[in-house]
Amino acid sequence: MAKAIMTRTAVLRDVKGPITVEPLKLQLPQTGEVLVKIQAAGICRSDWQVCTGATPHVLPVALGHEGSGTVLEVGPGVRHPKPGDRVVLNWAPACDACFYCRLGRPSLCTGTKDMVWAGVMQDGTPRLAGLDGPVYQYCALGCFSEFAVVAVSACVPLNAEVPFSIGALIGCCVTTGVGAVLNTAAVPPKSSVAVFGAGGVGLAAVMGAKLARAEPVIAIDVLADRASTAKRLGADHFVLAGDDPVAQVRQFTDGRGTDYVFDATGLTHVQEQCLLAVRPGGTVVLAGLAPVGSDTNLPGAIITREEKIIKGSYYGSAQPERDFARYARFYLDGRLNLDGLITRTYPLNDIAVAYRDLLDGRLVRGIVIMDL
Repeated sequence: MAKAIMTRTAVLRDVKGPITVEPLKLQLPQTGEVLVKIQAAGICRSDWQVCTGATPHVLPVALGHEGSGTVLEVGPGVRHPKPGDRVVLNWAPACDACFYCRLGRPSLCTGTKDMVWAGVMQDGTPRLAGLDGPVYQYCALGCFSEFAVVAVSACVPLNAEVPFSIGALIGCCVTTGVGAVLNTAAVPPKSSVAVFGAGGVGLAAVMGAKLARAEPVIAIDVLADRASTAKRLGADHFVLAGDDPVAQVRQFTDGRGTDYVFDATGLTHVQEQCLLAVRPGGTVVLAGLAPVGSDTNLPGAIITREEKIIKGSYYGSAQPERDFARYARFYLDGRLNLDGLITRTYPLNDIAVAYRDLLDGRLVRGIVIMDL
């Protein structure tokens, strides 16, 4: 067994059980792996779906998939990154060899898919362990932790001028939301856009739409207090979801519906509203993660007769090496107000408080700062 260090880590042991911060043993990196000191990690609803069982995962699991940090040590065969380098963690590490990687679609990689869903490294084992046995790593990361060992393909360079908190956001919600607009949909200038859900991913999509010079950009959410944030980040209009949002979206587009509609909620009834809110010939992009096994009623009679297009967007159809650097540059240039996504920061010990705040609608994005 390789040498190990101790790390405090947020762990879920049972579905619908508490998230607890525990000391775990972390094996040091093996071939093709990297030890990262985690600096910041985002509070994302995807982790909560593991807690509720909406996303099935082997347990116990170390949560956290939206992170950034500093490389401390690398395993055999790793030339880049080097110790001291700043990195954003990529929760969909790719093999660079399968059909989808060769096609330029690394988020659909089949070479690492089983590893990621099993919460293990490429050799089939996790790097974390408690007193009662192994602890698996969500998205093969588990970055609600002081330290993490990850695959080298999960490490993407982070510009030294970009704060770690912003790097963490780029690692998930920014890439998912902005990428859905710029990559998956490739929204042209002057297109009309509606975004259902004004949380972190949805507001990133709003910013992406503004970056694409879409107009108008309409944000829809169940929380009225999201209106000011949505407009500050680029929305031209805000619609309260309880007030017939489809009718209101159509009012802003001469009764047609928008050219593009993005779902950032993963809720099936909202996805159904998206189909009604997009104009004939328009495109619906589903970027929010729906619970595994859920069903959405998207009638073929409407899709066919109105030539509506429905696209899935996983991780913003990202090429992380390209896109993380691009979004960091947009942030530094003032074209993406990513600071505006951060509502509050937390120490690791307050992870349960952070998720309570998320569920109560108090957060756009919370960030765990490891040194708090």
